Amino acid sequence: MSWLRSVTDWRISRRKAISFKVACLIRFLAVVGALGIGALVILSLGHNPFAVYWEMVDATFGARIGFNATIRSFIPLLGAALAVGMAFKMRFWNIGAEGQILAGGIAATYFALFHFEAMPRPILLTVMAVAAIIAGGIWGFIPAFFRARWGTNETLFTLMLNYVALRIIMHLQSGPWQSPLFAGFPMMDMFDPVARLPQVFGIHIGWIMVLVVVVLVHFYLAKSKQGYQLSVVGESENTARYAGMNVRRIVMRTMFISGGIAGLSGFWIVSGAHFNLSENTAGGVGFTAIIVAWLAGLKPLYMIPIALLIAVLERGSGRIQTAFGIPATIAEVLIGIILFAMLASEFFIQYRVINAKTAVATNTEAVTDIESTTGGDA
Repeated sequence: MSWLRSVTDWRISRRKAISFKVACLIRFLAVVGALGIGALVILSLGHNPFAVYWEMVDATFGARIGFNATIRSFIPLLGAALAVGMAFKMRFWNIGAEGQILAGGIAATYFALFHFEAMPRPILLTVMAVAAIIAGGIWGFIPAFFRARWGTNETLFTLMLNYVALRIIMHLQSGPWQSPLFAGFPMMDMFDPVARLPQVFGIHIGWIMVLVVVVLVHFYLAKSKQGYQLSVVGESENTARYAGMNVRRIVMRTMFISGGIAGLSGFWIVSGAHFNLSENTAGGVGFTAIIVAWLAGLKPLYMIPIALLIAVLERGSGRIQTAFGIPATIAEVLIGIILFAMLASEFFIQYRVINAKTAVATNTEAVTDIESTTGGDA
């Protein structure tokens, strides 16, 4: 059992500090290692790894249509990452961005389907956006209220609300909002052009809106009193209470904002990309956003390149399926390897693995050296 004792000698210790260059180097090596492992998987399928990887890049940057499609995926992903990142910074585990996106999509769709003739385009789009923010905010506020009032588990609560929102959409598209043009099929009408977001440089204006939201969230968290309160609650609720903060109010306010941002992402999807509402509107964006938020260290500005990278990977995985006949599951495995490596790199940036016996011996030697230098007076 000596091998077992040697294994138990190893400990995980938090790093005191690490330079920005070293952190970037660790991340770079993690990505290179992930690409190397992915190359072995591709080789086992009989394909050239360089050709496959180049096809993934070309899918996004090789043609304007591919780039536009990638940015359309990037917009709601970044918005949802901002939403969950704000909640996570408060240690509120919001797993319900998917449902909050759907709630925002439902609210925006209502005005797009039934009021598009009553309002001019700028007013209609504004009303749709505000409705999406409020609906998503309410969807986030509900679990926050129950946790603040009765201490319920927000992880399960927010997760279950995803399915509630999904079932509401399934009911609407097969009943009250079902399109007469698709008799027998549970589908809704496509949005009238007046209810669709205008385009800037060939991409709907949501890309400008989401970058504005990134800046606002950054300053909210870093510069505002409310952002400071949010951080204190995340560090310790007892400390926040001792400082005189109303923790319940902070939790509910933050989750309303978080849900509102996710709801706005739903508006960008239905009005800027899909032009209708269905049970596939969110498409897993709310869950992928959790990865984006963690990889970015919950920092809004860092979420931009991470969300773009994941959007590129998802777009590229679709291309290699058709270009090389690679199964969808293998394409997802490649993405998973890269994301896992990036997550692992963040672990080694913040922590290190040490041998407890070696560390103790080193510390003992250091103390002995100090005592001998100072004559035992240290």
